[in-house]
Amino acid sequence: MPSNFATLQTNDSASQQPSYPVTFAGDVIGGITTFFTMAYIVVVNPGILASQGTGMAFSGVLTATVVLAFAMTLMMGLYARLPFAVAPGMGLNAFFTFTIVLRQQVPWPVALGIVFWAGVLFLIVSATPLREQIALAIPAGLRLATAGGIGLLLTLIGLRNAGLIESDPATLLRIGTLDHRAVFLVAGVLIAVALMRRQSPVAFLAAIFSVTAVAWTLGYAAPPERLVSSPDFSSVFLKLDIVGALRLSLVPAMVTILFTDLFDSLSTFIGVASAAGLVDRDGKPINLKRGLIVDACATFGAGLAGTSPGTAYVESIAGIRMGARTGRASIVTALCFVPCLFVAPLAAAVPGYATAAVLVLVGLTMFQTVTTIDFRSLEDGLPAFVTIVLIPLTLSISQGILWGFLLHALLYAVVGRAHEVKPALWILAAVSAGLIVLER
Repeated sequence: MPSNFATLQTNDSASQQPSYPVTFAGDVIGGITTFFTMAYIVVVNPGILASQGTGMAFSGVLTATVVLAFAMTLMMGLYARLPFAVAPGMGLNAFFTFTIVLRQQVPWPVALGIVFWAGVLFLIVSATPLREQIALAIPAGLRLATAGGIGLLLTLIGLRNAGLIESDPATLLRIGTLDHRAVFLVAGVLIAVALMRRQSPVAFLAAIFSVTAVAWTLGYAAPPERLVSSPDFSSVFLKLDIVGALRLSLVPAMVTILFTDLFDSLSTFIGVASAAGLVDRDGKPINLKRGLIVDACATFGAGLAGTSPGTAYVESIAGIRMGARTGRASIVTALCFVPCLFVAPLAAAVPGYATAAVLVLVGLTMFQTVTTIDFRSLEDGLPAFVTIVLIPLTLSISQGILWGFLLHALLYAVVGRAHEVKPALWILAAVSAGLIVLER
């Protein structure tokens, strides 16, 4: 991720043409590759959102996940004309489930309403100059720290699903009971890493289904009575509570989704575009504004469909490396999701510990961003460190982001560097202070 976003101004003209080889076969192969690298979300996302206590139906969330991935990836291809796939984002699905629904005891229809309004705000930001102003105001260290904190949160969830970590009234957490779940976690990690080292696009899927197959064979989990079923449009689809989400106490969660989604999408679009050559003659990402608009639609569209916020997937780089260059690749990826509408019984039979390895490895990938943070400077390092630590310890991305903004501005003022803090960041810090108080 670049240290600033001064180059975000892009030319979204439909006549703009890429300067790299474009082939139909490359787009098809690349689109299929992208699908396989991210298809794990079809199993993992409903597994998280339908956790015990949320009240959400696994089959309904799976249908919502697939519908959102199909519709928004198709929109990315037809409107933004970019080879990026879209689906519910890792990290935000954990925030939706464990912070908003389970910890704050917000009913899931209201939580979906929060997602909807966050998407509306994101759309406004993406379609106006606010996009550049907000992006330029946010310190690079805080963006990187947010990704790292989310990585730790996902790892914590994965370790908990594998039974390695459990709650303790005295020490908060302790080592759990080492049983078959821990063995399956290690096996899943070994399978995924071995395939990842060979650049296999099915590394995560292979880990999930290998562990599941062994668990079925040994009797630790029951295989499904049937493999396919009709899509479930009755349990969560269009069940959001838009009015109930308009409460002051829920604004922090709404703002958190907005900023996290904005960080994630900007990082993905700019980072992947730069690495893959999807830039214009000035080195600026092609059709960034259109891509962000699609990303915003994926957020409020998630609220309508019945799932956590959608975002562009960094796994798209795998497809781009295989030849994906235009929106045709996204159309191919979108079509690959359609058969997934009918596999709810098979996906529901996947035990939670079978996806633990994926959560840990995705967590590692996100945590790697902290290696570029300058921790030697206290005014930069401390807000980033607090952000990284608070996200997993509070199970809340919002706490990490809000305290990071506030501490960054205050510390810069204390050390005599207040003039370096952009006016927009002072506003964000003031808003963060208000939201911290409001959430209490």
